[in-house]
Formats: sequence, structure tokens, C-alpha cells
Amino acid sequence: KRVGSATSLSSSIINNRLQELVKLFKERTEKVKEKLTDLDITSDDETPDASPAKLAPVAAPVPPPGGEPEGDKPVGDEHYCEMLCCTFKYRPWLHHLKNYQFPSSIDPLTNLMYVLWLFFVVMAWNWNCWLIPVRWAFPYQTPSNIHCWLFVDYLCDLIYLLDILVFQTRLQFVRGGDIITDKKAMKENYLQSQRFKMDVVCLLPLDFLYLKVGVNPLLRFPRCLKYMAFFEFNSRLESILSKAYIYRVIRTTAYLLYSLHVNSCLYYWASAYEGLGSTTWVYDGEGNSYIRCYYWAVKTLITIGGLPDPKTLFEIVFQLLNYFTGVFAFSIMIGQMRDVVGAATAGQTYYRSCMDDTIKYMNSYKIPKTVQNRVKMWYEYTWHSQGMLDESELLVQLPDKMRLDMAINVNYNIVSKVALFQGCDRQMVFDMLKRLRSVVYLPNDYVCKKGEIGREMYIIQAGQVQVLGGPDGKTVLVTLKPGSVFGEISLLAAGGGNRRTANVVAHGFANLFILDKKDLNEILVHYPESQKLLRKKAKRMLQNNKRKDEKGAPGDPLIIRPKASTPKLFRAALAAMGRTGRKGPLAQLQWRLKELKATQATQVSMGRMAIWLCFLRCQAAALPDQLQRLSLRCLKGVSSGHRGLTPIPPKSPVHRRSPVISNKAPTGPGEEISSKSSDSLVTIRVISTAQEEEEILAAEISEKEEEKKEE
Repeated sequence: KRVGSATSLSSSIINNRLQELVKLFKERTEKVKEKLTDLDITSDDETPDASPAKLAPVAAPVPPPGGEPEGDKPVGDEHYCEMLCCTFKYRPWLHHLKNYQFPSSIDPLTNLMYVLWLFFVVMAWNWNCWLIPVRWAFPYQTPSNIHCWLFVDYLCDLIYLLDILVFQTRLQFVRGGDIITDKKAMKENYLQSQRFKMDVVCLLPLDFLYLKVGVNPLLRFPRCLKYMAFFEFNSRLESILSKAYIYRVIRTTAYLLYSLHVNSCLYYWASAYEGLGSTTWVYDGEGNSYIRCYYWAVKTLITIGGLPDPKTLFEIVFQLLNYFTGVFAFSIMIGQMRDVVGAATAGQTYYRSCMDDTIKYMNSYKIPKTVQNRVKMWYEYTWHSQGMLDESELLVQLPDKMRLDMAINVNYNIVSKVALFQGCDRQMVFDMLKRLRSVVYLPNDYVCKKGEIGREMYIIQAGQVQVLGGPDGKTVLVTLKPGSVFGEISLLAAGGGNRRTANVVAHGFANLFILDKKDLNEILVHYPESQKLLRKKAKRMLQNNKRKDEKGAPGDPLIIRPKASTPKLFRAALAAMGRTGRKGPLAQLQWRLKELKATQATQVSMGRMAIWLCFLRCQAAALPDQLQRLSLRCLKGVSSGHRGLTPIPPKSPVHRRSPVISNKAPTGPGEEISSKSSDSLVTIRVISTAQEEEEILAAEISEKEEEKKEE
């Protein structure tokens, strides 16, 4: 017994192990199939995790004598350096800065380093533009601080020189559609440009005249001609700013302040020319000279009034020129400010106009207030969440390639996770991304209803939706969050399988991407392999859903439970008993059932045969005597020699008599004529009816005949 139990135990262990191996092989086969059908799936075996049990070091590191191993040192020790008796820590960015190599060519459109350099160039240009007039008009440049002014001046000149020698000669340019990056070609392109000529004029060495006329700031006026760098910096900065209109407003305000700044400098120069305090119109020399002159310039250019009248001819001419200049300058500034603010609020203006037109339309058709409030809510939420009413309007003007790039960055991470599209052609997925459209749903809006035809697939971009079900249709089955996808089976289902199976309601505000079935079919025409794969996946998903529906949810009560199928064990036992020579009660039961079916079929065939013979005999009774005898002999031969045949009986027991003339006497209605066969087993009765030339034929089989058939 112990040997038998040990054997059975070992056999059970072997069987269990074999089952585990079979299961593992099946899982591996499924993974290989998925990898072959879906190129995006990466196998777990390709990048195995390094385990310490499998990996052995080639050579163990030898720790230095009297110290810790190198691997135990903290990472921060790599940035320490010793100098004399102290230890200093230097930043990693300093190390990167030391090893930095200046690029041989610079892309002026996308290189942020070039934008940063332009910022320094513009700062140097602003220094010259703002402070040269101040140093020329006001007595702020004195022999005691002349060295500070000259230091900053020459620092700005150095920035100008570096811009010419280092940066401008390395700028890429486009020639015939090609981006030129050759050093010689870039240098020649800059030397032949108008900007090079202006840069050379900016750096004219007029400072040598300081030795003869003294340090006169007006000799540095050519430094203000580097205005091209200023406009280039504005263009590059606006392209990288998310809210460029703010910078435009600041820049326009700076234009106005600079014009007032120049006017204040001119007013102080005119006052000094006439003599400070000589008349009531000039500056009297009290207080802060710059602030008081700036105040006068503001009142003059904006034409506020309240200024003293000019006395001399010089003062009158100066004031007239000031007024004319102020009118034109101020009107230009106001117009430019209006354009900047209008461009900044163009979207808001469009939103308000659409809102007003919609409200006017709803009021004209007397739409209920509840519907109007929901429409207004949709407008407000869509505008505040997206900053626009329709995203597609911005992408219409872009080329197809750029629209695809934007769609990939926005939607590809979500669409690539949809199980239905995994394994499809990547270009097909890209074409599908361009067909997605964004729709905003309000709280409690039905995204789709149960039973309706599904023509769209939904991808949740923001917000949440709830799937409702249950007997009342209001039970929350699941809540879908951003990144979830639903309705994908409806894109490919056919033959009634594309009906919605549940209600989906927006829980709060929800922003969804929608893919229309028509758009997908237009795309799949060009990708037949992907179309086949999608059909197979959709069919498999539908089958899985049907199985789930047949099983039913655990909480759903079944009104009519499905019929239980025959147990597999019982079917196997019946099959086994059938192969053992019909031994045992199960085999005998099966044999008895077969005999009963054969007996029932024989009885039915014999009954049909008897009725058919009776019918033929009645037909023979209407023939002449000689033919009647001949036909009866033939019928007896047929009935005795072909009992096993099953002729086709007539369609109805009511028989319409043949038009052949009969010699029998007429009978009244209700009378019957009976006749028996030669063996007295079959009795045929003919019953007359009330209708003329219509009789009922009846055939009876005796009990002896039935007993013989059963034997």
C-alpha cells in the first residue's frame, strides 16, 4: 500500500508539473502571437532585469588602502577640489561651461542662445539711445564721473564688435530652399547684406575726436543705428512667448516714453540756450531738472494746455514744432496701442459676437430659458477651458505635415493605448489622429444612449463620464477618467452589433475627442491589412461581450434562466459505454431509446402504406370489370411484395371523385358503404355528404395487424 500510495503521489506531482508547463507554453505562445500582430508591443524577454543571482562581477573593485571603496563615496564628492588647505566645491554647470564648444553654425529661428545674445545687444543699443541725449543736454556728465561713462560706452562697443565677428558670421540662411551651414558661405552672405553695412557705420571710430573737441556724447550718435538688432530681437522674442501681446503693449509704451524723453532733453537744451530762468517759458533751474523738463514735455506732446506762452521767436518756433510733432507722435502711438490691444482681444471679441448672435437667435425663436442657460454655459466653459470655440479653425491654415505633428503630440499617447488599434499600421493611426474633433459636454449630458446606433468612438481628454445601467438605468456601473476610450467597437461592428449597450453621461464638464465611423472607413480603404486586423479584433470583442451578457452580472436577476446543457461527464460516460459493447445499464438505456425510435418510424410508414393502398383500391372500383380485376391483382402484388415502401399519401383525406362514369347505385347523404380486404385486416368506409359528388373515405386497421407489426 505504501508503494502504491507513493507511486500515485509521484504521478500526481508529475501531472501537476506537466499542467504548469503546458500553461506556461500557452502563455508564451499568446505573447509571441501578440508580438507578431502588434509591432508596438515589446516583449519582456528583450530587456530582462539584472538580478544579482544571475550576474557575476568580472572583477571586484579593490578598495584603496586605508580608505573606503570608490562606490561607497557620495556623488557630491565628485565636485570637490582641494586648494592649499581648503576644500572648495564647484558647480557642475561650471564644468560644462568650461567644456562648452561654440557651434559652427547658428539657427537664428530656434536657437535660444542667439536670442539671449540679442538681448545683450539690445541692452547696449538702449544704453546709447537713452543716455546719449541725456549726457548731451543735461549736465550729468562731469570730469569726476567721466571714467564710468566711458567704461560702459566701450563695453557696449565690445558687444557690438563680438556680434559682428562671432555671431553674425555664423548665422544660417536659406538659398534655393536649402539651409546653408557652410562657414564660408555664411560669412559671405553676411558681408553682402545691408546689416553688415549698418553695423560698420555703428562702429565708426569717432571717439578719436575726443582728443581734439573733448568728450562729446554726440560723437557716439552712430551707435544708435544698430536698430536692426532691436527689431530682430522683437521678432524672435514674440515667437517664443506664450502671451506676446503683453510684450507688444510694453514695447509700445516704451516708444511713447522715449519720445517724451527726447522732448524733455530738447526742452532743457532750449532753456539753456535761451538762459535758465530768463523768461517765463524756459526752465527756471529749480528742483530736479530732468523731472521738471519731462513734465513739461508730457503736457506739450499730449496737448494738455496750461503752459506759459513763448516770448521770443526761437521759443515760438520751438513750441510750434513741438505741437506738430506731439500731435503726429501721439496719434501714432494711440493707433498702435489700439492695434495691439485689438489683436490681443481679438479672440474675446469673436467669442462675444458669437455669443450675442446665438442669444439673439434663441430669443427670436422663443427657446426655453433652461435651454438658453445651457447654451450660455457651454459657450463660457468652452472659451475659458480652450481659449477658443473651435480648435480646427487654427489648424486649417497649417500644412498637412504640421497638423499631423501637432495631432501626434496632443493625441497619440491616448490613441496608441486603445486595444483596438494596437498592431495596426502606424501611418493609419497618424491619418486617424487628424480626423479627431474636440467636443465639450455639459454636466448630466448624455454622450450616448442605450440602443442607439453607434457611429463614433470617444476619447476622454478632460473630465469624467459615467456608464449607467441596472434595472432602472440609473445605477453607476463604472466611472471613466481622462485617457479612457469607449465606443470603439461601434466603429467596425455590422449587422446590428453597433448598438450602444449602456447609457454614458458626462459627470461634470467633459472634453472628448470624437472619431466618426465614416472618417475611419475612408482611411481603411488605403490600409487593407489594418482593416482585416480591426475586423478580427472587433469580432473577438463582440464575442466576449456576448459571453458576458449570457452569463449576466452577479447582481442582475435573470427572469428566464438559460437551459442547462448536458454535463460533459455524463456525455463522456455515454460515449464510453457505447464503446464497451453495450454492457451496463447506461448502454442498455441508450439501446432501448434507439429501438423505440425505430419502432415509431416503422408504425408511421406502415400506416401511410395502408392508407395509400386503400386509396388505390377505391380508384380501381370506378374502373370497368376487366380493368378492375387486373388492377386488384396488381395491388395485391404490390402490397405483398413491397410492404417496406413508404409511398407519398395524398394531401387531404377528402377525395373528389373521378369523372369516370360509375355503375354503382346512388346513395343518400349520411349513408356509408364499407368494404374489407381479402385478409379482413383493413376496412374501408365511403360516407356520402350533403354536397353533390363529394364523399369521405375512411380506412381502419384491425388490432391484429398492429400486434403483428409490434412483434
